[in-house]
Amino acid sequence: MALLDRHIAPFSRELLDSFPAVVVQGARQVGKSTLTSQLADGRDALVLTLDDEQTRAAAAEDPAGFVMQNRDGLLVIDEIQRHAELTLALKAAIDRDRRPGRFLITGSSDLLRSRRATDSLAGRAVTVSLRGFSQGELRGRRDDFARAVRTGIDYARVVSATTREEYVHQIVVGGYPEAQALSRRLRGVWFDDYADRLVRRDARELIDITDPGRLASLLRLFAANQAGELVKARFAQDAAIPATSIAAYIDTIEALFLLDRLPPWTPNLTSRETGRAKAAISDSGLAARLSRVSEEQLLPVDGSAHHLGGLMEGFVVGELLKQRTWSDEEFELFHYRTGKGVEVDIVIEFADGSIVGLEVKSGSSFTSGHFSGLRYLRDKLGDRFLAGIVLNTGTVGYRFADRLFGLPVASLWEL
Repeated sequence: MALLDRHIAPFSRELLDSFPAVVVQGARQVGKSTLTSQLADGRDALVLTLDDEQTRAAAAEDPAGFVMQNRDGLLVIDEIQRHAELTLALKAAIDRDRRPGRFLITGSSDLLRSRRATDSLAGRAVTVSLRGFSQGELRGRRDDFARAVRTGIDYARVVSATTREEYVHQIVVGGYPEAQALSRRLRGVWFDDYADRLVRRDARELIDITDPGRLASLLRLFAANQAGELVKARFAQDAAIPATSIAAYIDTIEALFLLDRLPPWTPNLTSRETGRAKAAISDSGLAARLSRVSEEQLLPVDGSAHHLGGLMEGFVVGELLKQRTWSDEEFELFHYRTGKGVEVDIVIEFADGSIVGLEVKSGSSFTSGHFSGLRYLRDKLGDRFLAGIVLNTGTVGYRFADRLFGLPVASLWEL
């Protein structure tokens, strides 16, 4: 497929012009190398990848000399997690010369979780989080749903031509660049091999595991429970992982950028740290493949497509997390649930404390019950509550009540 513009690129260039080091982190095969090559274009850049054994050997033998290559230009170090010990040499080099635009680094696992990273580069490097393509990027449109909500939407006039079949296809393809042009069969092979290699190779750089099969089982369980609550004891039991080890296994999946957590929202900041999060496999296509559900299984509207609800919610969360990296609005994502069972799937909290609630439904119509959690949150928060929106597979917008609306899911990238 043709090279697509990444919406995070302009901000990444601004960071590179302002700080000594920029770290581009994200799962394997989301386009980090392509983005860094675009960022390096027009600069005096030397590109080195630690996936190459000879390059890795040179970094291990003389780390200080390695990072001083191309000292007057930009040094691009690809896949730094392959020799995370290099961070200490990078720290020393930056401390000697803090000119902006010296280092551009990529990593397919979270450096801050790596056992071998000798320094965090705190105060010396800034991080860009890169995910798979957003639906807006695939269409060449700058998608910023949070900004659209803040500036105002004429809900009753919103119309989308996106069909249920198209939503299902978008979900099972996901956002990995490599998966976009593959046939259904080849895409399945690619997803299977991708997950297997991560579990059997990349995970070993983060955790000592004797049975990769348990980690693979845990991945499948998260996919089957897409956008469900993260109950560690239950996952440990179902994956046959000791309760004392489950946190390390989950941290490893997160460090590989395969899992997103949605913390619980509450006005009490302390409670947010102790409440139960929801979790979703970061890419909807990978989640569908791990769950072994096909497009045909997700299409029926008679209620038999029971996997679609969780996959749709995870898909929406993923799109919002992508947009957050370039949005004109600063916001965080949460979910909401009271002890009495009142729930809101997604809570968007803006920097000024205002709130937008989202419910995600796989059907195409709106009912009063769909708005019950949103209504509760509106009445509880008063003026702090900007809007409550039910997103579904319908084709038109809808006004239900004061600050309560309905929209097609495609509004995430079509507004």
